[in-house]
Amino acid sequence: MEFAVNIGRKAAVILVFLALWELAPTLGWIDPLFVPPLSAVLAAFNDPAVSAGLWKHTQISLVRALGGYLLALALAIPLGFLLGGWFKKLNKAFDSIVNVCAQTNPFIFYHIVMLFLGIDESSKVVMIAWTCTWPILFNTIAGIQHTDPLLIKSARSFGVGRWRLFSQVVLPAAAPAIFTGMRLSAGYAFLMLVAAEMMGADSGLGWLLRSYQENYYITRIFAAALLIALLGLTVDAVIGYFEKRFARRAAMEQVKV
Repeated sequence: MEFAVNIGRKAAVILVFLALWELAPTLGWIDPLFVPPLSAVLAAFNDPAVSAGLWKHTQISLVRALGGYLLALALAIPLGFLLGGWFKKLNKAFDSIVNVCAQTNPFIFYHIVMLFLGIDESSKVVMIAWTCTWPILFNTIAGIQHTDPLLIKSARSFGVGRWRLFSQVVLPAAAPAIFTGMRLSAGYAFLMLVAAEMMGADSGLGWLLRSYQENYYITRIFAAALLIALLGLTVDAVIGYFEKRFARRAAMEQVKV
């Protein structure tokens, strides 16, 4: 019952927002020249020229975002395991440099990356990976470090080996923090993707947004922005789905320990 109430509240908030988006420009509360009504934005998707362009550039952007995101996962999660407490001396040695790298402005760093890699696909994938790495890394470290010591001691007292201890005790306990980092990074991936495509690209949703802006296609700008927001929500929902499945499986594994 409580779940249904929460879903109903969220749906109501979304419907109110969409209704205000439609009514405010229509009734003249805001200038429709700058904020077109929702119906006009949705109608833009029915334009064959607009829909074809959005579909083409969405595919290009998704490949870039997915490439950078997967690279960040491959780097950040293993590194987070290493620095999260299993190797304390390594954590102390790299703590400062990791924090300095994480605080580096990615938009400034992108220009340095372009000097070495140019404006082709590799520079965009590298910058997306750079931006996505830090939330995953820090949340992985935090998840490992905040694993209940009593849980680990209890597992060891039953003779659980090192690998089984990690896979069935530490990893499930750290999983919520890791998935939080993954969901944050998914949002950052689209943020950095659009910025990178605006700064140096001839394709992708970011480039398409800049093209619409230069030609003052306001309705198309909102259509592209709405599409990017929906993509972000979809990716977040997918990660959330796998998080719940992993949590159920981990709970079953812990019962077996």
